[in-house]
Amino acid sequence: MAKRTKITIETDSLLVMRGTVSPRGWCPECAAESDVIPFDGIGVISNMTPSEVQAWLECEAIHHSQAPDGTRLICLNSLLKRVQKPKTD
Repeated sequence: MAKRTKITIETDSLLVMRGTVSPRGWCPECAAESDVIPFDGIGVISNMTPSEVQAWLECEAIHHSQAPDGTRLICLNSLLKRVQKPKTD
């Protein structure tokens, strides 16, 4: 009897769509201007829950800053790097 091997491949993807005007802000941890997304708008670009994003913020896996009106802003560059990082945590 021949042996059968079953291989399962899991993939994740993230699609970032940008309009004509992309909000930009200063990321103090990147020390550069970068695209930002409000914390409340994270569900627009990701299927992550606010509690998952909050956990990443608390363990400093993604960068954030605060707008003058008090809105928490997520550095899109750090979010993309974290999403692309192999899941070892």
